[in-house]
Amino acid sequence: MTVSVLVVDDSGFFRKRLTEILTASGQITVVGVATNGREGVELAEKLKPDVITMDYEMPVMDGISAVREIMAKQATPVLMFSSLTYEGARVTLDALEAGAVDFLPKNFEEIARDTSQLQNVLINRVLDIAKSQPRARATIAPAKPATAASVQRKDVAARTERPSLRAAANTPHQATAPASPARRNAKKTPARQYSAVGIGTSTGGPVALQKVLSVLPASFPAPIVLVQHMPASFTPAFAERLNKLCKIEVRQAEDGDFLQPGLALLAPGGKQMMIENRGGRGRVRILPGDERLNYRPCVDVTFGSLARSFPGKTLGVILTGMGADGREGCRMMKQGGAVVWSQDEETSVIYGMPMAVATAGLSDEVLPLNDVGLRLIEGVS
Repeated sequence: MTVSVLVVDDSGFFRKRLTEILTASGQITVVGVATNGREGVELAEKLKPDVITMDYEMPVMDGISAVREIMAKQATPVLMFSSLTYEGARVTLDALEAGAVDFLPKNFEEIARDTSQLQNVLINRVLDIAKSQPRARATIAPAKPATAASVQRKDVAARTERPSLRAAANTPHQATAPASPARRNAKKTPARQYSAVGIGTSTGGPVALQKVLSVLPASFPAPIVLVQHMPASFTPAFAERLNKLCKIEVRQAEDGDFLQPGLALLAPGGKQMMIENRGGRGRVRILPGDERLNYRPCVDVTFGSLARSFPGKTLGVILTGMGADGREGCRMMKQGGAVVWSQDEETSVIYGMPMAVATAGLSDEVLPLNDVGLRLIEGVS
């Protein structure tokens, strides 16, 4: 059965090239093309495609507005095309929050070195997100510009705040839905101290991480390391966005950083992040991205280093994403006596990475996304 695609882009050349590549696969049919976001919304409602490819900057209606309207009327998996610039990253993150599933660079030369590789990347990405679970716009408070006063308040809170679970649940970032049956019936691991909490994710991860981290109090007692599959030009903007949304501090990791409670360090795109034990403290090593590895950054690399540096003293969390990155890292963690949680299928945009961990028998708990943040508050002392 073929996957039907609607192409939305104001560039005639791009529409033609994208249609040629997708149609040549034999597994994809382009059922329509639109020249702006308004046409895209109308054709999406009329044609009901399996996947929509969407440009971010168009006349009449831009891509982000189109995604919001499509998700409100009939949620459909959307693949965004954007530029690999800082501004392009900010726009793409807005599109993902609006409901888009994934993104690719609009400049084809930035996707692949040759035509065959380009075709495989595009085709596989479209086929993968056709299986995804599109979501309406995330209910997360919009990011607010950071000010010197807000930074100072965050620092003071980190030193003094120790809120109860009820207080944390009443923060404006936290959804008020009751705990799901999946969580209520799960066997919980007891609360314990961790040298580090590692969170790995890919497709659907930017919004998932916002939901999880925005719940945590500034006084969260464990260091956090984040691995999100993302280009090098995107991770600075993503870290900045998370920092504005969260009570804890979030920033892109730099070589030599030390892990500390209330701080989440995001692995830089295009590189590898490893954690070493320096006198009982975690220290970050940022290494060049190895071309032999599919992912840069790679969850397995970071989680494996946590397992070696702090055996039995880490918590690994695997959220939504394509593929199986994180499974072997979690296996190393478990061999040392660590704890592993994974997101459930129902709330995953792509149930690839968490499924790989769960089916390998490595998950101590399988949690709905909305429960992960609260469970961290409960389970990390």
